[in-house]
Amino acid sequence: MILQFVKLKSKLPEEDILNKAKERKSEFEAIPGLLQKYYVKMNEEGNYGGLYVWDSKESLMAFKESGLAKSIPQAYEVVEAPNVDIMNIMFQLRN
Repeated sequence: MILQFVKLKSKLPEEDILNKAKERKSEFEAIPGLLQKYYVKMNEEGNYGGLYVWDSKESLMAFKESGLAKSIPQAYEVVEAPNVDIMNIMFQLRN
């Protein structure tokens, strides 16, 4: 499994970020290979993130090329390049 963390800075208020995330929920639920996604708010003002759990690197790479992935900066009015970390999950505590 692959863990991807995307941190972004937006000029939108928190309520708008949450509403946009909920509006797009079904699109993310339909992504092949996406096992889970957590929407997070960072401590720094205007900083949010997405924590994705993928079944494989191939699923992640296919998503990165999708229109949905490419729409994220505009949808959330991102003001600078997002910070993306990708990690291999060695093992999980709970199933």
